Amino acid sequence: MSTDNPSSVPPDMENFIVGIIGMGDMGKMYARRLSDAGWRIMACDKEDQYENLREEFASRTNIQILRNGHLVSRVSDYIIYSVEAASIDRVVAEFGPSTKLNAIVGGQTSCKDPEIKAFEDHLPTDVDIVSCHSLHGPKVDTRDQPLVLIKHRASDASFQKVETVLRCLHSKHVYLSAHEHDRITADTQAVTHAAFLSMGKAWHSMRQFPWEGARYVGGIENVKINLTLRIYSQKWHVYAGLAILNPQARMQIDQYAKSVTELYKLMLGGHLPELRARVLAAKEKVFGHSDAPLWGTKPLLRDSVLDQFSLGRTPDQPLPNNHLSLLAMVDCWSALGIVPYEHMICSTPLFRLWLGVTEHLFRDPERLDEVLQIAVRDNTFRSDDLEFTFAARGWAECVGLGHFEGWRERFVVTQRFFEPRFAEAIEVGNAMVKAVLESTRN
Repeated sequence: MSTDNPSSVPPDMENFIVGIIGMGDMGKMYARRLSDAGWRIMACDKEDQYENLREEFASRTNIQILRNGHLVSRVSDYIIYSVEAASIDRVVAEFGPSTKLNAIVGGQTSCKDPEIKAFEDHLPTDVDIVSCHSLHGPKVDTRDQPLVLIKHRASDASFQKVETVLRCLHSKHVYLSAHEHDRITADTQAVTHAAFLSMGKAWHSMRQFPWEGARYVGGIENVKINLTLRIYSQKWHVYAGLAILNPQARMQIDQYAKSVTELYKLMLGGHLPELRARVLAAKEKVFGHSDAPLWGTKPLLRDSVLDQFSLGRTPDQPLPNNHLSLLAMVDCWSALGIVPYEHMICSTPLFRLWLGVTEHLFRDPERLDEVLQIAVRDNTFRSDDLEFTFAARGWAECVGLGHFEGWRERFVVTQRFFEPRFAEAIEVGNAMVKAVLESTRN
């Protein structure tokens, strides 16, 4: 067993057992980090994964793999359900009644409304409920990342125990209700994911690896490509639950598709005055008036940072781009009354990057006006934008219908298209995320 901080477990909690039901990427990350800090872990996944998990964690004496959630629930003092949001009700209904007397239970899903409802419906009344959500992926360093803690039904003593267990992640604790969590995660994640999913689907539809030409290389394009591939390299359900089960996320994804469509029509029609007026009005609503801007004195991102991370060769003269995805993002935020800076405490690395490149465009009046001129007068990206518009509307329709299977099919077919480049993209993307997060701290 690796123990980088054996003193993380206080003397009065030496016999405290943490249970993890669901050993996907996040479940495994939690098991490793908590066991490294000295906590005893009981964990399980689907029973057909039992032998594989036993072999994978055989060297860690602080982690015991059990056959099912009944065995985890009956012996653990704090149980974390780390399962898909779409499955939470079924899994809690199966294993919840076996929960140890006076234990604490929480979940790691991205949408808390169905999670809390499942706990209320299926857990014994003596059980306390303290949920959490690490607002980052399993391969991101947990240090200084936001960790939402939700004290839904719990004593102060139970809540303190959960905080003590999770303190070894060295994350920033953010205290919210389940409703506040779902509203803020919708504001910071739903439309961000929709933009990247739509870009990937558009490139797939054109059978185009965007880094292989001069169109999508350098600066803003590096963020678009790397984060799109980062999302498509994940499991399909990671983003489906947030989009489909969170009503506010549904509304926002629908608005993003409307913003993309309406701006694209203005571009096609050559309506530069109308396009400029709409974009500038959205800019003022989201980023504030030029006399009192909401952004900081220093930009979130710098060109010198972004230009380091490219999957292709940076051309001497990049092709002009109208950045429809960014214009639509600000238009969408404006229509929904979202001011992104209000949620920075709960922002994911992807959201900070996406806000950073959006701000990067809108901070520079000359650059923004050039983009608007390009949008109307340059046809270089017209076919790309058409596919992007189709993709955004397709994702919105899928979410509106609540089709998990349709989402899975749309996601997986594009995932397969980009799969040969995932290893390189993940390596470059991880380095980019690290460098950008470090630059935004300084």
